[in-house]
Amino acid sequence: MTNTMVWLAAMIILIIIEIVTVGLTTIWFAIGALVAIIVSMLGGGMILQLTVFLLVSLGMLIFTRPLAIRYINNTRTRTNYEGIIGKVVRITQDVDNIAGRGCAVVNGQEWTVRAVDDRNKITAGSLAKVVDIKGVRLIVEKYEEGL
Repeated sequence: MTNTMVWLAAMIILIIIEIVTVGLTTIWFAIGALVAIIVSMLGGGMILQLTVFLLVSLGMLIFTRPLAIRYINNTRTRTNYEGIIGKVVRITQDVDNIAGRGCAVVNGQEWTVRAVDDRNKITAGSLAKVVDIKGVRLIVEKYEEGL
């Protein structure tokens, strides 16, 4: 009966870790521990318990985790900020990295803007191409029409 208690303790610890981390990783091992408890209660030896624990845990992790993640995370709002990269925007405030200034409006939202190179300044009203996003800042380079 002591093996059963060890598996029960392991299962409780794994469930607590899953609750704290919410990563859908340790829950599969908690299920493996539950099956190992059943094997222990049915009189299976320690090698059989460990084998069942590993097979069930890894099997659940490999085969069901991707499905669970797909269905659990399907309500998450996806952002399309990557779609801004490559866009040409009009600068609304002079871009000066040294002074820490620069703004542009993209899709109705005002963004802080910085130039690719600290030496480059872009004046308000000019066009700039977004080459990257770092945090909440657009990284731009001056854009000349027709180039």
